[in-house]
Amino acid sequence: MIKLPLRRMLGALSLAGAALLAAPAYAEPGCTDAQVLGPKMISNVCWSCMMPIRVAGVPLNGSNSGAPSGHHSSPLCMCESSDHGFKTPGFTISMWEPARLIELQRVPGCMSSLNGTRLPFDRHRMGTHGEKGADGRARATQFMHYHYFAFPLFAMLDMFSLAPCSDEYLDFDLMYMSELDPTWNNEALAAYTHPEIAAIANLPAQLACTADAVAATAGNPITSMFWCAGAWGSLYPFAGVAETSDVMSNSSLFAARSLAALHRRGLAKKTMGDDAVCKPKISFTLPKEQYKMNTFHLRPETSSSHAIGESSEKWGAGRLVPKVEDPIYMIWRWKDCCQNL
Repeated sequence: MIKLPLRRMLGALSLAGAALLAAPAYAEPGCTDAQVLGPKMISNVCWSCMMPIRVAGVPLNGSNSGAPSGHHSSPLCMCESSDHGFKTPGFTISMWEPARLIELQRVPGCMSSLNGTRLPFDRHRMGTHGEKGADGRARATQFMHYHYFAFPLFAMLDMFSLAPCSDEYLDFDLMYMSELDPTWNNEALAAYTHPEIAAIANLPAQLACTADAVAATAGNPITSMFWCAGAWGSLYPFAGVAETSDVMSNSSLFAARSLAALHRRGLAKKTMGDDAVCKPKISFTLPKEQYKMNTFHLRPETSSSHAIGESSEKWGAGRLVPKVEDPIYMIWRWKDCCQNL
């Protein structure tokens, strides 16, 4: 048996303790239950965010404030009836509807929105919130997976479910997960699969995003600048990688990129405007004015929402503890619909 002098033993213990104190105290992220399917379906929702509700062009709350600029403004409409195939007159119904949930996760296969269920993915694609050095600068990129859920809250609660204006989904369903998408964690592959990036990968196009950042922070993102995500950065490439250390901005950027990627692939549709009043249309670029979002978990926005690209300085303070929590966003979608007479 090897014996060490007491002085040497105490010295070794002191060095080990100093090493433990100097090491980062970040535990490996786990998979938590966000309790989405429960009381939070009511308590964590910004119910005032559905306004204005317009019926036949008349806002029921007395104000049209909050409606996107490209919405269908006519009180009447003409759409083909599913019964006989002829166009019949109707009146328009327009409103913000809570339609989707996007959760960002560092743990592959973790479904916080589904009671913390873990799907059998290994951890070799673990995400990260990035690390900071002593100077406060990010030392590593941020990466998070995303899960895209149908969340037709009005239909789930049996509210505003008039056909054909109800959502095409009637239940809480998993629609897409980035763990199965090889482009999400590979920026080069994501760029190759979307060749339009060659037209906007230049300094003038990126500098033009400054205008979108200003407009988005004022609540009115510029849809024609399809490559910009306002103050959050560039929408391209459609990957979950970012260099900055702001977790709220980056997670919001990843949520916006996921929406843009789904539109690019025809998996998300345009529900706003004159051409979409009869039925949703394919839009291969992200109609930014059609969407707004609010944090749903962990510290929800219950009295306001924010536009795509709106600076996190306005809405993100204190919403998240980096390294510890992963956010979930509720996606609000403006819908113009023709209700046949």
